[in-house]
Amino acid sequence: MIAPRLHVARIRAITLDLDDTLWPVWPTIERAEHALRQWLDEHAPHTAALARHGDTARRARHQTHASHPHKSHDLGHLRRETIRQLLAWAGEPTHLAEPAFDVFLAARQRVTLFDDALPALRRLATRYPLVALSNGNADVHRVGLGHYFHAAVSAAQVGVGKPDARIFAAGAQATGVPHDAVLHVGDDAHLDGAGALTTGMQMAWINRAATPWPEAAGSRPHAETGDLLALCDLLGV
Repeated sequence: MIAPRLHVARIRAITLDLDDTLWPVWPTIERAEHALRQWLDEHAPHTAALARHGDTARRARHQTHASHPHKSHDLGHLRRETIRQLLAWAGEPTHLAEPAFDVFLAARQRVTLFDDALPALRRLATRYPLVALSNGNADVHRVGLGHYFHAAVSAAQVGVGKPDARIFAAGAQATGVPHDAVLHVGDDAHLDGAGALTTGMQMAWINRAATPWPEAAGSRPHAETGDLLALCDLLGV
């Protein structure tokens, strides 16, 4: 456990990671992929068969990433173009990539919050402007949490993803306060931790699995808690 060295009085705003901080991401992705496969079964059955073949699906992903290196930060774009690649290989209309991706994206917004997430958001939002800061394509408004957030910043919007300092700078700008007055809160030691700390923000690590801070992540966070309610207690909100 990392001893708190948080300067609470300096904090005037919070940027907040979404996936695996407010909800577990992989059950969400699995449900969205299931919804996508069901849609493909009806509208592009040959593509659906390819998508279920693990090696073929991986090859499509790898080819898409290699063909779109300038879009490596945009997970939605990569997902849509991977679907398009599978459609092309299956000999089915590639324009179906757009509605297919829309099905995936809609299901992607149906998340199951950690038990502490909603009460913590209520408490944090009473004191601080909150800005969502994510590499993913969850939308806090479609998820149903938008009223707790002052703004949302994504890698797709900024053109780079965490841990790049530029997305943290964009998050700080969206809060309306200097970056050194922002606390970033997230679960990933490298993407959230190294990125925020390099940018000059304070950082609180939500370490639900009680794992050691990885030395490869560099500087240690200013605080570590097992969940968001413990962070609220630490901040006195």
